[in-house]
Amino acid sequence: MLILSKLLPLLVLPPGICLLLAIAGVLLKRRVLVWSSIGLLWMLSLPVVGDALMRSIEAPYHRIPIERVQKAEAIVVLSGMVSQIDGAPLGEFGDAVDRFEGGIDLYKAGKAPLLVFTRGQMPWDTDSVPEGELLAKRARLRGVPSGRIRLTSKAANTAGEALAVATALGVSKTKPKRIILVTSAFHMQRSLMLFKAASFEVEPYPVDFQATDLKRRTTLLDFIPNADGMSASSTALREMIGRAVYRFGMRFMMPTK
Repeated sequence: MLILSKLLPLLVLPPGICLLLAIAGVLLKRRVLVWSSIGLLWMLSLPVVGDALMRSIEAPYHRIPIERVQKAEAIVVLSGMVSQIDGAPLGEFGDAVDRFEGGIDLYKAGKAPLLVFTRGQMPWDTDSVPEGELLAKRARLRGVPSGRIRLTSKAANTAGEALAVATALGVSKTKPKRIILVTSAFHMQRSLMLFKAASFEVEPYPVDFQATDLKRRTTLLDFIPNADGMSASSTALREMIGRAVYRFGMRFMMPTK
């Protein structure tokens, strides 16, 4: 089921949908489908389009000054920021490193007594170390005491992370807890749905904003297709699909505690 959830969206996202349209056009001898695939691929590769889609899913979130964050019982940092390669025992950070930095900053500002990392790991990736374990080691190097760090059981997606954190913190409908949730801005709305369904009271702390600064002027380069534009479009559309799927199937994916 997990494999299907990862593979099926690829068929309705660029470039998968573009490839399917092109194949259908060739098999059915319909040029309009081939040209539609080319046009869609071109449009979704435009930086201005990718940025607009990303901005739409990051709204209404914005970076919150730490002094305005209310205190909670725990800070929860979602996985998805570390690549494990030879020669880097603690892994290498990717674009979402702000999740880790945000969690550390919140803890050092005294916003919660516990810092929770999720043991993110795919079932088929058994040779890797669960991400949360690497993040916990990094947190200790940054001065966070071991007794203030919590690790969840292994989780392969956001729904699994929500349930794993609930188990680690002893949360249920009769025993809710307030947390500060740290994840990328584009991923926050879906994460909020899942953690609230898992009986948490959640204060969002969005980081890792992808949309271009509104103060930056649009230039001719924003209308020239490139890989960054396609990446932004794909990420935004994948998140839109994920939100729709979770809304539709929430009652089935989040068991009653």
